Amino acid sequence: MSKTHPYARTPLTGRGRRRALRALLALPVSACIAPPALAQAGPNPQALLVASDAIRNPGQPFRVTVTLTEYERGQQVEASTLASYARTLEGSGQFATLVQFVQPARDTGKLMLKAGNDMWFYDPGTKASIRISPQQRLLGQAANGDIVTVNFARDYKASLAAEELTQDGERKERRAYKLALAASSPDAAYPAIELWVDVDQSSPIKARFLSDSGRLLKTAFYRRFENQLGARRPTETVIIDGLNPQLVTIVRFSEFAARNIPPQWFQREFLPRFQPE
Repeated sequence: MSKTHPYARTPLTGRGRRRALRALLALPVSACIAPPALAQAGPNPQALLVASDAIRNPGQPFRVTVTLTEYERGQQVEASTLASYARTLEGSGQFATLVQFVQPARDTGKLMLKAGNDMWFYDPGTKASIRISPQQRLLGQAANGDIVTVNFARDYKASLAAEELTQDGERKERRAYKLALAASSPDAAYPAIELWVDVDQSSPIKARFLSDSGRLLKTAFYRRFENQLGARRPTETVIIDGLNPQLVTIVRFSEFAARNIPPQWFQREFLPRFQPE
């Protein structure tokens, strides 16, 4: 026999209605109000990270020109131009990146490869390829791992730290979710990252990169969004040193182009045979 709530068996009138009302008023207030956690579930932080990755990175194989400019106290110190080729690896879903050095002339033809857990630097002058680290400085505040294309969602576990107002790279107030990212893969360039993404669009606003001890290494602002390869993406990253804010490196991305990049480009053995465009 099915069971029904005692106040739902028959219509109530007269004395029965008064007894039912007194019983309802006797219930604690908490029994009549849905708990906030049940009334409205919060956003999924890992899904927010995936959405932010999709805005930073095109989903298809692509080529992009990367220009790095280092500044100290507002004065340009050094600059470098690179050509970057990236695509996702079959099976892992992580990006592999081949970077060709274009300028300055002393570096022309040198290559940097990131594939899986391995990162290599190749010098055509010596015909030697050596293993390097993603944390190793490339130019200014930009490390090797800051230049290659990376899906944070593959290397980090995200948790929701806050929903708050934050200032973006254009000095505008934005409503953002603050995500705390903890490294979950040996591919991760940093032990931990704090990432702010726009509440409405999931676009990246800024990130703070942290050491094992929690010390601030650098802050990056994602800005100058443009329509590139099917989405509105940041075309400039401003990287500020964690100790000295007068040390700034600007990374610009231009000349986005979809390319049919063969998988063999991302093998160490292929580096001596790579032919620049």
